[in-house]
Amino acid sequence: MNIHQIYRPILTYFRKKRLKKFYSFFQITEQSKLLDIGGDLFFWELAKKEGYSLPKITIVNLYPSNRELPENIDWVVADGKKLPFDDLSFDIAFSNSVIEHVGSWESQVDFAKEIKRISHQYFIQTPSQSFPVEPHLLTPFIHWLPKKAQRPLLRNFTVWGLLTRPNQDYCDNLLAELQLLKKKQMEELFPEGKILVEKSLGLEKSLIAIKSSYKDLSKMGNHKTTAPA
Repeated sequence: MNIHQIYRPILTYFRKKRLKKFYSFFQITEQSKLLDIGGDLFFWELAKKEGYSLPKITIVNLYPSNRELPENIDWVVADGKKLPFDDLSFDIAFSNSVIEHVGSWESQVDFAKEIKRISHQYFIQTPSQSFPVEPHLLTPFIHWLPKKAQRPLLRNFTVWGLLTRPNQDYCDNLLAELQLLKKKQMEELFPEGKILVEKSLGLEKSLIAIKSSYKDLSKMGNHKTTAPA
């Protein structure tokens, strides 16, 4: 069973909300140069359908694209912790649900440094470690356990494991890769930015680090949603 097909309608609904938020923070034109670190075509195809102006987009991913790319989008195979671009090459750095996948805290520090090296402006989203449901495993509370305690549970005691039936090597790789962040950690990674909190049912669901020269963020508060995205 393909878990992405099940989850895609939910992602679409909430990505629309995040698109609206993103475009409200930045002055996006067709001439803007945006680097999407770890992304794919989904977010920007959705932006086009919603009628937003699309910038010149460079997507960086560990894997090549298996689809034909639109004229305004380039795809570069590279590691987000060591980007192959000159300093301040882009107007905006964008990353959605990626920084939690780069591994250790040290790797997350390197990832954040590269984001700030290639652009003064950024929009970096990640699920909050404080939210009770782990968004990748679709299972409550498991991410609050030590990694050693999580390991024997991933395949047979999570929604993700029961739907996808991964082998143990795949489970181990995912466990080593995932490192959810708390708000204080995001503040440490992006001290010059504003950390916005998306909430669901009054709980801290998602964190967004934003730095924008277009809009004053000093008076911005938390943003509420009604379910995880």
